[in-house]
Amino acid sequence: MASLMDDIMETARNFTANMQENAGLTLDYSAGSLREVDELLEAFRQEDLDEEALFNISSMVGCYVFETARLCYGGEYFWIEEEQQPILVAGLPEFSVGIKAWEKVRGRLVNGAEDAIPFYISGYQDHIKRAEKGARVTIA
Repeated sequence: MASLMDDIMETARNFTANMQENAGLTLDYSAGSLREVDELLEAFRQEDLDEEALFNISSMVGCYVFETARLCYGGEYFWIEEEQQPILVAGLPEFSVGIKAWEKVRGRLVNGAEDAIPFYISGYQDHIKRAEKGARVTIA
């Protein structure tokens, strides 16, 4: 049975391969690549997306966002059963800074630029840098 981390990594790899093959877009898991992802989400936003499409895009692109954040700034994955989504948490056990990339990608698709992905991940990095022992925060 695959672990949550394995599933997220595999989905992110599939997404990058799909973007390379179908859109000629090379994504390298850098913080800078999230600008391209954000532009891609804006293009998806122009489509008439039903709930299934919103979920599929949010989870697929969200896995890439998760892996980019993890590789750049650290963290480990946990599954939130009641929300049916993963969370990436950095700093354990000294502190906890968490992000919910699936939720944020969905927000970007629904709300537009106010939920920009590069800004969100920059906030993750900033919170990790400033976290004090015992701090517990999930960035919305």
